[in-house]
Amino acid sequence: MTNPQTPLDLSAITAKKWADPADFPTEEFERATAFYDSMRTHDEHLLKVRAEASGLIEQWTGHTPRDVGSFGTRLNLETSDLDLGIGFPVEQRDDLMRALVGEGRATFLGERRTSFSTTRLVFTFDVAGIEIDLSALTVEDFTVACRMLDQIDAEMTKPERIAHTWVKHLLRDSGRLDEYAKWKLVTYARYCPEFNWVPIPEKSSS
Repeated sequence: MTNPQTPLDLSAITAKKWADPADFPTEEFERATAFYDSMRTHDEHLLKVRAEASGLIEQWTGHTPRDVGSFGTRLNLETSDLDLGIGFPVEQRDDLMRALVGEGRATFLGERRTSFSTTRLVFTFDVAGIEIDLSALTVEDFTVACRMLDQIDAEMTKPERIAHTWVKHLLRDSGRLDEYAKWKLVTYARYCPEFNWVPIPEKSSS
């Protein structure tokens, strides 16, 4: 099914769980490219905020975070928050809660299952008006996540990023928010199907 915004069959694309640039009409891909390039104008500001947030997280936890969200994979929209992750020993999670929540540095959003056998703790705080979500994964899961992100960085082409981001924009802009929420996760599922990346709480941004 198409809509007035695009000749693309968004239902078919979401069912396929991947946006193939070869399936885009030339004019539509040009529109997608222009939109993607406009998103990149936010990079400088988000990079500065991410650096500040990362420094705070390292100071608070003793662990160096990695961007595990849409900005890190260059698939973000203009309303993007930042999703950072650390590997943290499960047996020390009480210490982490005290360091982040007990000291009033962050709000605890909850515990979410990451794989069939592991969970992560999710916290949030703000830097310069940007929401920062911090996931504390197990050390092993963080290693897997970093490997996945390295693979996305190396293998996902710019045309694929353009196509993915355009579909993401179209879904959000047309109010198809359930499909939009699922679409935000298809890249992770493609490269790391054993992980469940559903955010806490469900959001309509980034």
